[in-house]
Amino acid sequence: MLAVNDLFYLASPMVSSLFLEDVVAWLDENGIRYTPNVKFTGKSGYDHLFDFVIPKSKKRPERILQAINRPSRDEAGATAFAWIDTREVRASDSRAYALPNDSERLVSSSVMDALNSYEVYPILWSKRQEAVEELVV
Repeated sequence: MLAVNDLFYLASPMVSSLFLEDVVAWLDENGIRYTPNVKFTGKSGYDHLFDFVIPKSKKRPERILQAINRPSRDEAGATAFAWIDTREVRASDSRAYALPNDSERLVSSSVMDALNSYEVYPILWSKRQEAVEELVV
């Protein structure tokens, strides 16, 4: 019975929420201010839910952050579309970032290229410390 219960916790939505918890812990540890679960209505009229918004500061623009637990073509496309659709209704200097989880498998270059093509700046989870200064200020 316990083994079946353990499988429940390893189901895809649960693993995704575990990664999100890791992201929250990392943001908190590094003193990065954020608002979680922010919904913006895009130009299309569709609502898009982003994992985090880091407010504008004197030195940096608003930053929108999306955690991607299982990076794939579909996830990259969905993240890019959400950003494209909402960027025109946000401040002109707002920036979007994706945090692809590469802790269990490599993120393909096509996923990284797709995100970069639409100005969604990817920060690999394994290299997150390199981006702290850009997000904390």
